[in-house]
Amino acid sequence: MLVIKIGGSLRDLDPLLTDVAGCREPLVLVHGANKELNELSTSLGHPPRMVTSERGEVSRFTDATTMDHFLMAYAGKQNKRIVERLRALGSNAVGLTAMDGGIAIGRRKPDLRIKEGDKIKMLHGDHSGSIEKIEPKLLRLLLDHGFLPVVTPPAISHEGVAINVDGDRLAMEIATALQAERLLIFADTPGFMRDVSDERSVIPVIHLDEVDRVAEYGKGRGRVKLLAAAQAIRRAIKAVGLLDGRGEHPLTRAFEGAGTWVTT
Repeated sequence: MLVIKIGGSLRDLDPLLTDVAGCREPLVLVHGANKELNELSTSLGHPPRMVTSERGEVSRFTDATTMDHFLMAYAGKQNKRIVERLRALGSNAVGLTAMDGGIAIGRRKPDLRIKEGDKIKMLHGDHSGSIEKIEPKLLRLLLDHGFLPVVTPPAISHEGVAINVDGDRLAMEIATALQAERLLIFADTPGFMRDVSDERSVIPVIHLDEVDRVAEYGKGRGRVKLLAAAQAIRRAIKAVGLLDGRGEHPLTRAFEGAGTWVTT
């Protein structure tokens, strides 16, 4: 059992989707659509607003209008284009959001404390949150009947409101709930790098007891992905790959040991 996460930064998905369609293992595909959302929001006159939390983490401020755009980009265009291509390649793909069937339920955090220069400000009306529960029943039903679930944020809050959740953490939570053997996270980088400006500095293997030290090399999304990978290992996933989704046969290269692998 595999869970594969396709990062929203990847442009050409066809080589990876071709590999996915040819994979004989049961799997769930989780994807983002970050660049699609940025472009859509900008074209609709509501450009993305990225904010920095008190802890220094950068995230998207998801107001009500942005959530509308989020649903268009993630649940609409990107999800259905991926399903369209997988079905053309012979896979019995079905597209879902993490709201559907209550796959991912979480807590909305409507008030967001951010740092702007030396000042701390409070933003209200955020539609972001954190996952607190995974209900895998629908995913298991689909897998048992030969479907390939293609899942994307948003999740659903306890109050029934769509919430923007981190896609890598969604993939990790789904992998854990389904007791997957491996979680493969594909992005537009060759793996986790000691020097983010040098693609030759990929660290091929990171053991769990090395994560806190090695995470200091990471910045932004790379660090978030590594910490999600470590959390998956702590929850009994055997191996997590931080992998390059660019170029030909990315899944095949991953199985051959390319990228960074996080293990016990």
